[in-house]
Amino acid sequence: MLGYEDETFHELMRLYMTIHADHEGGNVSAHTTHLVGSALSDPYLSFAAGMNGLAGPLHGLANQEVIKWILDMRKELGVDLPSKEQIDIYVRKTLNEGKVVPGYQHAVLRKTDPRFTAQMEFGKKHMPDDPLVQTVWNIYEIVPPILQSLGKIKNPWPNVDAHSGALLVHYGLVEYEFYTVLFGVSRALGVLSSLCWDRALGFPIERPKSVTTELVKLWLEGKDEIWGD
Repeated sequence: MLGYEDETFHELMRLYMTIHADHEGGNVSAHTTHLVGSALSDPYLSFAAGMNGLAGPLHGLANQEVIKWILDMRKELGVDLPSKEQIDIYVRKTLNEGKVVPGYQHAVLRKTDPRFTAQMEFGKKHMPDDPLVQTVWNIYEIVPPILQSLGKIKNPWPNVDAHSGALLVHYGLVEYEFYTVLFGVSRALGVLSSLCWDRALGFPIERPKSVTTELVKLWLEGKDEIWGD
């Protein structure tokens, strides 16, 4: 339907759909689908709620942010393939401006996202000479050591979003707003399968724990036993 006849693009879509389906239930879109589904909303409404979360810049739009950051870097430097030294300077400039390097510093992951690695292997197989893809790999060499040197970063490694956009651009898919659609189609495979299990296992409606200010003060004092009450 996208108009691609290239079998390697079909291979990329098979990879893309698999690795973006759902990596754990705590991400925004997966958890939102589960939460709304726990109220016995129908699957369409539950998934639609999850997609509203996926549309946020910190979630489903992340790979667009990565591409924008790289394109801005190339434009500022005036080159298609920045050297590692140029990338190092630009990364430090980004951090000194109080910004983050898109695709890095994931809140949960503590090592290189295996989905990033899978995409890198695809790129080395099918497009090893693509300047944009090569830039992604060079960024991967430069960014983690810089973030580690800051001492406060728990995860200096890349996640899935650090690579996915470059592969799509290689095939000419530059309608960046459509990237979230691809992500959503993939995510549907994971979250709706999970929703079926939620119903089959009879999971109850999900409710957040309500706490008082006094309870929070006790918790901050290290009185953890109060959470078992």
